[in-house]
Amino acid sequence: MPTISMFYGIIIRMYYAPDEHPPPHFHVYYAEHSAKVDIRSCEIMEGRLPRKQTKLVLAWAELHQEDLLADWALVMNGEEPFRIPPLR
Repeated sequence: MPTISMFYGIIIRMYYAPDEHPPPHFHVYYAEHSAKVDIRSCEIMEGRLPRKQTKLVLAWAELHQEDLLADWALVMNGEEPFRIPPLR
């Protein structure tokens, strides 16, 4: 599963198809926490992160929504996604 971004101890990844399924989403890992985030709504679909990390991830997702959807299209075709700049 490729890492597409990392910032403040947060790791953002996307799985390659056929392991993935709609809706478009990405996986977030922070310490012992993990979550799945819906790209279109920029909301946590599953899992849990600490409040601060949730705010950072959702802000990053909103800033990079187009890039995330482009990466989703790539992984659905079995292609490697592009890296997306971290939150600064």
